[in-house]
Amino acid sequence: MTDAPARLRARPLSPHVQVWRWHITMATSILHRVSGMGLYAGALILAGWAISLAAGPDAYGLFKACLGSPLGKLVLFLLTLGVFYHLANGIRHLTWDAGKGLDIKSANASAVFTFAFTIVATLAVWAIAFMTGAA
Repeated sequence: MTDAPARLRARPLSPHVQVWRWHITMATSILHRVSGMGLYAGALILAGWAISLAAGPDAYGLFKACLGSPLGKLVLFLLTLGVFYHLANGIRHLTWDAGKGLDIKSANASAVFTFAFTIVATLAVWAIAFMTGAA
């Protein structure tokens, strides 16, 4: 029992974030978790919308004013990014669950596609919102 610390010191350590080489699939995994947490915040905002709507015109007007402010629009823009990213990366994971696209080249290509789709879809939604006067 006295040599237990020596045995533990001799064991190899798993790579840690500081020594691991970053790659695109690693970033997509982390961002998938981040976007999922952001969607929880979006659900709270949606609940706040429903509560303000039920509370009457004054409460709803205040809610609209908050989301219509520059900070509110930034939050909504980030939520839009989160929705489209989580959607695209979720579909990517479903294809992996089917056993497709698991090689490194395909995984990297699908990660690039996920980012591209996220940016294009978000900008398209916000462009439509501005053109229709919704934003």
